[in-house]
Amino acid sequence: MKVHFVQPNGRYVAAVATAGISLMEAAVSYGVEGIDALCGGACACATCHVYVDPQWLPLVGAPGNEEAGLLEATDFPQSNSRLACQIRLSDEFDEMTVKVAPRLDQ
Repeated sequence: MKVHFVQPNGRYVAAVATAGISLMEAAVSYGVEGIDALCGGACACATCHVYVDPQWLPLVGAPGNEEAGLLEATDFPQSNSRLACQIRLSDEFDEMTVKVAPRLDQ
């Protein structure tokens, strides 16, 4: 499957990913700028904050309680905010687009 990332600088990265890995793992393997993944996917740092394209939100679903708490503390939370480490990819996500959220420290 292919997942599209819009980096903070506006550049696109098309990542070919395998079902079963997280969106964060796909981003890291392609060097997507702005996905630092400091906690390694433990849902503890929010350095993989992305905005999911609205058409994909029903499939992606809502964040869990722990994730929602971290998202509230991010620099620029939006209604379509998710942590990429909490999105497990499946073939249904083929051609999904996410935008890497900006951070004040970048």
